Amino acid sequence: MIRDTSSQDAVITAPKGHHAKRRIILAASALAILAAGWYLVHTWRDSDHSVNISRLRIAEIGRGTLIRDAAVNGRIVAAVSPTLYAPSLATVTLKVNAGDTVKRGDVLAVLESPDLSDALKKEQAAYAQIEADVARQRILARKQKLLAQRDADTAEIDRLSAQRTLERYDAVSNEGIIAKIEYQKAKDALNSAAIRAKHAEQASTLENDNVALELESKIKQLDQQRSTLSNAQRRVDELTVRAPVDGFIGTLSVTNRSVVPANTPLMTLVDLSRLEVELEVPETYVSDLGIGMTAEVNYGTGTTNGKLSALPPEVVKNQVLARVRFNQQPAGLRQNQRITARLLIDEKPNVLMVQRGPFVESEGGRFVYLVRDGLAIRTPVKLGATSVSAVEILGGLKQGDKIVVAGTETFENAERVSINQ
Repeated sequence: MIRDTSSQDAVITAPKGHHAKRRIILAASALAILAAGWYLVHTWRDSDHSVNISRLRIAEIGRGTLIRDAAVNGRIVAAVSPTLYAPSLATVTLKVNAGDTVKRGDVLAVLESPDLSDALKKEQAAYAQIEADVARQRILARKQKLLAQRDADTAEIDRLSAQRTLERYDAVSNEGIIAKIEYQKAKDALNSAAIRAKHAEQASTLENDNVALELESKIKQLDQQRSTLSNAQRRVDELTVRAPVDGFIGTLSVTNRSVVPANTPLMTLVDLSRLEVELEVPETYVSDLGIGMTAEVNYGTGTTNGKLSALPPEVVKNQVLARVRFNQQPAGLRQNQRITARLLIDEKPNVLMVQRGPFVESEGGRFVYLVRDGLAIRTPVKLGATSVSAVEILGGLKQGDKIVVAGTETFENAERVSINQ
C-alpha cells in the first residue's frame, strides 16, 4: 500500500493584517463596479437611443482654407463637329465610310440632282443671250452717237455757210449792188442755220445720254443674270459634298445610292484636334458658376486644367450642360469618353470647417449631433459654404468640438443618443 503525503502537510498561519488588506481590496472593487454601474445607468436614463461607435463617423471642428468646389460628371466632345446636309432632293453616292479619316476639301459624297443641272443650263443660256444683247447694244450705241454727231456737224456747216454769205453781202451792201431784200434773206438764213445747229448739238447730247442709259440698263441685266447664274452654279457645286475640316467620319445617316429630300442629314464629321468637356452641372450650382472659372478634369490616366467657356441658360432634367475648354489638350482623348471634373468656385481662408458628410443633407443642415461624454447631443447649427470634402460652420459650434458626420440615420431625431465603445 502506497502512503500519501498527508503526514507531511502542515497548517501555515496567515500573516498578521492579511485579512484586513483583502477586505480593503474587495471593498474597492465593489465601489468601482457600483460607480461604473451608476454611470451607465445615468447615461442610459439621459439618452433616448444607444448606438455602437463603430457605426458612426466622427470628425473634429477645425480651422483652415475652404475651397468651394463642385464635383460633376461629363464627357469629351468635339468642339467642332459639323453635320453635313443634302442641299436639295438628290441621289446620294457616298465616297467614304464611317470612321474614315479625311482632310479638309476631300470629297465625301456626290449628289445627283437633274433639276439643279437643268436649272444651271437654263441660266447659262440666259446669261449668254443677255451678254449678246449687251454687245449688240454697245454697237447700236456707237451707231446712234455717230448719226447724232453727223446731224450736229451738218447743221454747223450750214450755219457757217449762211454766215459767210451774210459776210459777203455786208461787204457790198454800201455799194448798192445787193438788193435790200436779198440782204435780209441772208440774215434770216444765218439765224435759221444757227438755231438748227444749236438744236442739233443738244439733240446729239441727248442721244448720247439715251444710248448710254440703255447700255447701262442692259449691263445691269447682265449683272443680275450673272448673280443668278452664280447662285445656280453654287447649288450645283454643293452637290459635291466636301469636308469642311480635318477629322474623321463619325456617323453616316444615309445609305449609298439612296434618294433623300432637301435638308436631310448625310453624315457627321468629328474634328479630334479640338476637343472640349461637356459637364452635367446640377442646377443648384449654376448661380455660383461663371465664364472663365477654373476646372480640374480627370480623364482616367491623368488630370488637366481648363476654363469654363459656355454656360447655357437652359436647364434640362435639373442639369445644365456646361462646356470647358482645355488650357492644353492632353493626348489620347476619345470622343464621348466619360470624365469627372472639379469646378473651383471660391476660396475662403481661415474659416471654421469640418469634414463633409451626410449630416449636411440631414434636416436641411440645421442640426448636428455634438459628441460629449459618450453622448451625441442634438445641437442647432448654422452652415455656410460647402465643398466636395468640407463644409463651413457659421454658428453653433466651436473649434475642437466633435460631431457625428455620418451614421445619424438611426438616431430618429432623438435629443440624446448614447455612444457605446
